[in-house]
Amino acid sequence: MSNIFCTDGRFNEARLIRREMEGKTVRKEPGLSWIEVGNQVHEFASRGQQHLEREAICARLEELVRRLKDLGYVPQISLALHDIEYEHKEEQLYYHSEKLALVFALMDVGSMCCNGNIIKIMKNIRICVDCHNFMKLASKLVEMEIVVRDSNRFHHFKVKVCSCNDYW
Repeated sequence: MSNIFCTDGRFNEARLIRREMEGKTVRKEPGLSWIEVGNQVHEFASRGQQHLEREAICARLEELVRRLKDLGYVPQISLALHDIEYEHKEEQLYYHSEKLALVFALMDVGSMCCNGNIIKIMKNIRICVDCHNFMKLASKLVEMEIVVRDSNRFHHFKVKVCSCNDYW
């Protein structure tokens, strides 16, 4: 309900719903992503606050975002469901867990995370439209197949195309 209100620009109502959720200890499931490098699984949450290499990952992510913008990436800020400034909405989208996992894999591209030139990322919730578009462009830029397993299906991104045909 909170997201519906935010999408409609009704931020005060959304805040009330969130407060009510907190009072009843109802929690939204946080978006998490996992990637295996060697024999170790790395977990990423939004903003990457838990990862030991957070600063390096965020710096590389900013570089990747700049390069993808040159290829036509436009952040879908309508998906940033908070009453904040445009720049902050854009920034909020950049640090989704699957983007952080992708950058971490690219930082470690020579290791075992990318067997056969394929990056495999697992998610506990559905991939958002912005991340979907990001992954399509990234697959072209880095010349690798990117597989994201979300809560609904496998998305195989290769040369700006996804196996779901943009329907998920």
